[in-house]
Amino acid sequence: MAWKKNKLELFLRLDSEYYEIVKPIIENPEFIKRKEYVHHESCSVFDHCLAVSVLSYLWSKKLGLDYKSAAIGGLLHDFYDKPWQSKDHKAVKEKGKMFWQKHGFVHAREAVNNAYLYFPEFMNNKIDNIIRRHMFPLNVVPPKYSEAWVVTMVDKYVSMDVFKSPREWPKYLGLSRKKNV
Repeated sequence: MAWKKNKLELFLRLDSEYYEIVKPIIENPEFIKRKEYVHHESCSVFDHCLAVSVLSYLWSKKLGLDYKSAAIGGLLHDFYDKPWQSKDHKAVKEKGKMFWQKHGFVHAREAVNNAYLYFPEFMNNKIDNIIRRHMFPLNVVPPKYSEAWVVTMVDKYVSMDVFKSPREWPKYLGLSRKKNV
């Protein structure tokens, strides 16, 4: 993800329209905390969300869709409460939790709740749907808007980095826990 991170930082400096859309979010102290949350082994939640946001913005713009909502929804799609992979977070202790209560199924709800709490001025039906449905098909109700489909597919694409670490696959499939980070 290092080369991608450098490209994302360059993109932020070059595309002033994108930066103006997301500036209040990426400069918010609560969102900045996600730089410390491990995502799929190779990057932070902050970097992952930024990558999803930038690519969703670009694809939505190219397709003539609402690229502003795609940028915001992509940035907030994983804006969940705690770093679920850290030893201090209760979600790491998922053994005994019902399958449907594990992180992959509940974090979209947490993210949308946080989005309304910290960024109510950005929230509308479309952005709510982008965040809430980005885990389709784990969230069994499919996305309603084209922009939500774009973010959902871009999130899957960006998350493909996880396949670089086959030993970690069981954790992401809910089959076993990784040792505490």
